[in-house]
Amino acid sequence: MKTNMSVIGVPMDLGQNRRGVDMGPSALRYAGVIETLQRLKYNVNDLGDIPISRPDNKESRQEDNLRNLHQVAEANQKLAEMAEQEIAKNRFPLILGGDHSIAIGSLAGIAKHYKNLGVIWYDAHGDLNCAETSPSGNIHGMPLAVSLGIGHEKLTNILDYQPKIKPENIVIVGARSLDPEERELIREKGIKVFTMHEIDRMGMTNVMTETIDYLQENTDGVHLSLDLDGLDPEEAPGVGTPVLGGLSYRESHLAMEMLAESKIITSAEFVEVNPILDDKNKTATLAVGLVGSLFGEKLK
Repeated sequence: MKTNMSVIGVPMDLGQNRRGVDMGPSALRYAGVIETLQRLKYNVNDLGDIPISRPDNKESRQEDNLRNLHQVAEANQKLAEMAEQEIAKNRFPLILGGDHSIAIGSLAGIAKHYKNLGVIWYDAHGDLNCAETSPSGNIHGMPLAVSLGIGHEKLTNILDYQPKIKPENIVIVGARSLDPEERELIREKGIKVFTMHEIDRMGMTNVMTETIDYLQENTDGVHLSLDLDGLDPEEAPGVGTPVLGGLSYRESHLAMEMLAESKIITSAEFVEVNPILDDKNKTATLAVGLVGSLFGEKLK
């Protein structure tokens, strides 16, 4: 991995309807993410937070069955431009969320620099909905679909190109809450998925070995998009959409350690930390521990 790193905070909570996740970047910094990276000998440039505009009371919050479409698209455009600039400087972009809708901008900016960007989607959810299939209109349930070119053009056309990624270059890890339409899209597109059932049967070592081998063969870079709700709520209570039966603390550290050893990760984001729903910043502290493992720290 590159030793020069740029940290970008995206205090976004408009991709869903629970307040608090906009404080995720601050919680991660408070938990010591910058100090952890510096201790691991990375040259860290913290670029601060991208400003997020909010809808006023007169402005419609729902457009084409999409919550806060204009503001989410605007913020992701800013993030895409910033991520693209940092990669052009040969720096590793580490993005702190915010809700998972920010992956739209992350992937738009990062994929500009790769012919076959791989994606590890570490998440309880597939995030493969669109306006027509979403029961809520929450854009944080759509970023993977948007990155495949499926969805509203204000989202799919960020940086004026689409799709950002190819379905055969995606691996979803930890899925346990998939809508019927998402399951159908996964089958149709041939997206590789390791559900919790498969992780339980195979073990995390085999899952990550298959994931790494699969992506090494076909991609020229790999983006890790880690949603803290991929972990079990007992481990990570401070998330907006918890789902029981998730990944453990130890499984997740093992996954990050194996990715560190593989040296395939070229960009990353950690999202959906919600301090309001947390217990003494437990989830942010756990997330910082995972960041440490991803960048070479070993559990004692």
